[in-house]
Amino acid sequence: MDWTFNNDMPIYSQLVDKIKLSIVSGQLPPGEKLNTVRELAAEARVNPNTMQRAFQELEREGLVFSQRSSGRYVTEDMEVIMEAKEAMAQKYIRDFMDSMEKLGYTGEEIISLVRGGKEEDKK
Repeated sequence: MDWTFNNDMPIYSQLVDKIKLSIVSGQLPPGEKLNTVRELAAEARVNPNTMQRAFQELEREGLVFSQRSSGRYVTEDMEVIMEAKEAMAQKYIRDFMDSMEKLGYTGEEIISLVRGGKEEDKK
């Protein structure tokens, strides 16, 4: 997993986003056992408390769950995963639209550009 961070938002939020992306993209499949907080914190070079906070947020969202003596796992509830995937997609779309509007494009022009780019990919 890429553990590159920026200063624009808290580290724990970036950890949540990175782990969530791994779950919704299938890199971490449903039912997969996750490494321990300490292992992941060492890998990401963050404080274990920061990683713990990220896991707590992911548990609150229902994307991971704890089993008392055996660790944390990715949820097997595909509805929860798909809802998270849709929410992430909507955020990416909003961010993209905002950026394009800042460049002066209208909604129709943005759609036209996207369609044109998609056709270029087919060639």
